[in-house]
Amino acid sequence: MTETIISSATKEVVLGFDRPFVVIGERINPTGRKLLAEEMKNGDYSRVEADAIAQIQAGAHVLDVNAGIPLADEPGILAQTIQLVQSLTDAPLCIDSSIIEALEAGLAVYKGKALLNSVTGEDESLERVLPLVKKYGCAVVAISNDETGISQDINVRYDVAKKIVQRASDYGIPASDVVVDPLVMPVGAVNTAGKQVMELIHRLRTELKVNTTCGASNISFGLPNRNPLNAAFITMAMGAGMTSAITNPMHAEIMGGIRGGDVMLGHDPECKRWITANREPAPEGDERRARRGRRRASAPTASA
Repeated sequence: MTETIISSATKEVVLGFDRPFVVIGERINPTGRKLLAEEMKNGDYSRVEADAIAQIQAGAHVLDVNAGIPLADEPGILAQTIQLVQSLTDAPLCIDSSIIEALEAGLAVYKGKALLNSVTGEDESLERVLPLVKKYGCAVVAISNDETGISQDINVRYDVAKKIVQRASDYGIPASDVVVDPLVMPVGAVNTAGKQVMELIHRLRTELKVNTTCGASNISFGLPNRNPLNAAFITMAMGAGMTSAITNPMHAEIMGGIRGGDVMLGHDPECKRWITANREPAPEGDERRARRGRRRASAPTASA
C-alpha cells in the first residue's frame, strides 16, 4: 500500500488507500478574493489567521497556502504567510504557487515535510520543480497536463502522470511522494467529466499505485447549488480510490459526505469520527445534573 506522509514540526498526516480521506483546506488563497488579496499585499494577515483557525475547527487536516497576488512580492508574502499559519496550527501545509521562487521561499521557512503544489508534465516544470522536491525532501502534487494542455483523453492524462512519476524517480523521489491530480473538468461543460475522472482515479490507484488529490470544486463550476454536487463528487471519487482533495471544509454538505464516505469504506472504525462529529449535545439541564452526579461520586466520605 502506498502511503504519502506529510508533516508539520510536530504532527504527521498520512495519505493512503486504506486511510481516512484527507481534507486540504482551500481558503487561504487570494485568487478570486479581492479583499483578501489587498489585505495580504498590505501586510494584513487577520483574515488569513481567521481562515486558518476556522478551517481546522471545521475538520481540515492540511491547509493549502497560496499568495498569488498580481504585482506583489509573492515569494515574500508566501513565506510570511507560511510562518504565520505554522504559528497558529500544527496541521501540515500544502505550499501552493506557480512561481518557482515562491515555492522555494516557502520551503526554506517551512518546518516539517510539506506538500508542494505543484509540478506538471512539461519538461521545464519537471526540471525546475523536482530538484526542489529532492532538496527539501517534500511531497509534490503532480498535475496531469503537459505542453499540449489538458487532454480530454484519460489515457493521455494517465501517461502524463506516469511520466512525472518516472521522472521523479530519476531524481531519487519515490512514487509515494508524488500525489497525482488527475484534473477535474467541469461537468456542466463536459457532461462525461465525472465518469472519466472516476475511471482515471481507479487506474492511478491500481496501476500506477499513487495517492491522488484534486481541486474538487472544479466539477461544479458554472452550475447552481454547487456544494451538494461537490459532496457527491468527492464521495464517489473516494470510492474510486481518491485519497485527498483540496476543498472548502466550511461547507457542512462536503464534510458530511467525506465523513460518510469514510464510514462506508471502512476507514472509520466503529464509526467513532462520525459519532463524534454528529452526536447531539446534551440538553443543558441534563448536563448540569450529570456534573452534579460526578461531583457527588468523587466527593470523599467521612471516616467512622
